[in-house]
Amino acid sequence: MQTFNVQGMSCGHCVKAVTQAVQAKDPAAQVQVNLGAGTVQVQSTLPKEALIEAIREEGYEASPA
Repeated sequence: MQTFNVQGMSCGHCVKAVTQAVQAKDPAAQVQVNLGAGTVQVQSTLPKEALIEAIREEGYEASPA
């Protein structure tokens, strides 16, 4: 499980956008978004850099937690 700090998420649409962005890169990824904490946990075989890139492509700032 990899955890990322993600800035800019504020609603259900943000949760869906981040989840879909990660799953577009890895359809088998399990994604858990915590809006209150501003974190995203991802279970994936992809390296963290690829996951961060996927989140950033959706317009959110992401960094390893």
